[in-house]
Amino acid sequence: MSVDSVDRRVSHRPGEASSPAAELVGDVWHLRTTEAVRQVLREKDATTQAGFSAELMPDNLGERPILFMDGDEHRRQRTKVARFFAPKTVTNRYRRLMEERADALVADALAATTFRLDDLSLQYSTEVAAQVIGLTNSNAEGMARRLERLFAQPDWSPGSAPEGRLRSVWRSVRSHAPMAAFHLADVRPAIAARRKAPGEDVISHLLAEGYREPAILIECVTYGAAGMATTREFISMTVLHLLADADLRARYLAGEEEERFDILHEILRLEPIIGHLYRRAARDLDLTVDGETVAIRRGQLIDLYVRQANSDASTVGECPLDMRPGRPLPRGIGPEVMSFGDGHHKCPGNSLAIQETDILLTRLLRHELVVAKAPVMHWEDLTAGYALREFVLTTPKPPLPVLAVSDERRGPG
Repeated sequence: MSVDSVDRRVSHRPGEASSPAAELVGDVWHLRTTEAVRQVLREKDATTQAGFSAELMPDNLGERPILFMDGDEHRRQRTKVARFFAPKTVTNRYRRLMEERADALVADALAATTFRLDDLSLQYSTEVAAQVIGLTNSNAEGMARRLERLFAQPDWSPGSAPEGRLRSVWRSVRSHAPMAAFHLADVRPAIAARRKAPGEDVISHLLAEGYREPAILIECVTYGAAGMATTREFISMTVLHLLADADLRARYLAGEEEERFDILHEILRLEPIIGHLYRRAARDLDLTVDGETVAIRRGQLIDLYVRQANSDASTVGECPLDMRPGRPLPRGIGPEVMSFGDGHHKCPGNSLAIQETDILLTRLLRHELVVAKAPVMHWEDLTAGYALREFVLTTPKPPLPVLAVSDERRGPG
């Protein structure tokens, strides 16, 4: 085996091609290099959102959710919302919450000796994201399950064949009940509370901007998917890697925060939670891909392959599928490469996701853990990503007592 063939990646999607760099299939462009993906995402006002069911969104919704906005309107709203996810805000406002919930959830899991990590990570990521969004007026455990049912919808992607009438009706019926449950049990109480007493959260911001209830509901689903569902999968995938590699786990636990974050970013580079991003060309767009001109015409769908962009050797260097935290990258390319997207639609919650994952893992992985049941990997067309389920861990020994640390020693935030 040559050094270039080292492959540490777990998430290989069946039937997903890794080449050519660019190809037109029907009326869909498939782009698989870092530079091509980056060009599309950074090209100002050249494309519109086509992923996450954006093109199925009804026109009578009112205010469009920020994920589905483009152009100047998107840039204005993105600037206003970014303050909730700024690294300093995450540390000052949410770090103590993350520490307290991680301590409690890990203690409960270890006391049970055998537990499902995907359940623990769902509960943890839901409670953290709920604080940022403002979904704090309902039972967090119940909300986690309602969101799980909501996200477990029939598969559909922008590149899929057109649906027949019966399948379209079935999709609508199946999605209505969990959406209604989330709306009535979680979103509506949060809106009512913030009309009386606004807070520093996304729902309060949307109310101040004049958003009506249907649009706020869609925003909550969007932020719920980003802050709860994807972080849940990342936590499970990271634990899977660190338990399989004793040296990497030891390095992670012994490292300072910067080194730990390097390891987390490298795992995310290898195992992006969202595998594809979809854009629709709003105008003719000429790209340079591997020295050749790719002429994308207005109206064509563009399928951006994140997994392939993240393992592009011309960007990430030799052994692109090996685990090499801190690998040198070109200027302007983050350590996770395209896992959080790029350009004006880049995920604003990147620092939150990394910090909350690190806080949970540093507590969980210092205990002896054994994989009792390896997770089952599912692939979902809506997000073009993976889901890890039934990931069962057990601890062969009772946990050691952990001494409480005073607030004075912990410092602010």
